[in-house]
Amino acid sequence: MRIEGKLTKWNDDRGFGFITPQGDSEVFVHISALPKDGRRPAIGERLTFEIEVDYSGRKRATHVFCPDRPPLPVPRRPAQRSRTTKQGFLGRLIPLAIFAGLAFYGYNQYIHRSVPQVVIAAPSGKPETKTNFRCDGRTKCSQMTSCSEATFFLHNCPDVQMDGDNDGVPCEQQWC
Repeated sequence: MRIEGKLTKWNDDRGFGFITPQGDSEVFVHISALPKDGRRPAIGERLTFEIEVDYSGRKRATHVFCPDRPPLPVPRRPAQRSRTTKQGFLGRLIPLAIFAGLAFYGYNQYIHRSVPQVVIAAPSGKPETKTNFRCDGRTKCSQMTSCSEATFFLHNCPDVQMDGDNDGVPCEQQWC
């Protein structure tokens, strides 16, 4: 329910005052309850308001209206361009050209990508046998126990002295 009264006290520095309704006691009013029109209230100004009770049980005015004030003119906004205006030829061509360029670049990257190549060794004439040999420092034919052991050492171990004529066959006089 709206009540009418007059502003009887106002402290402009602190932003509050008191409204006296007709035939009732003073009601507190804060500047935040007044209209946001940029004008300060004046003592004796006629106001209409609603009453609310705060957390400590005191009455205060809310939703204050100043009926004697002339309304402020509503500022006019400049006319905005409609977003539904037609785009020109270049406005459509430029995004299309960018899209086509990106598609072309992506396609070229796809076509010229490097595919990891797997090298498959051709099977040799000799079947691979699993050996239990390992390079353990032996370098001479007299230290070997078989031709296969001497061949393993010749092909896999460094600094061996088993192929005197460098024909790839180790220990020709003893084992092979």
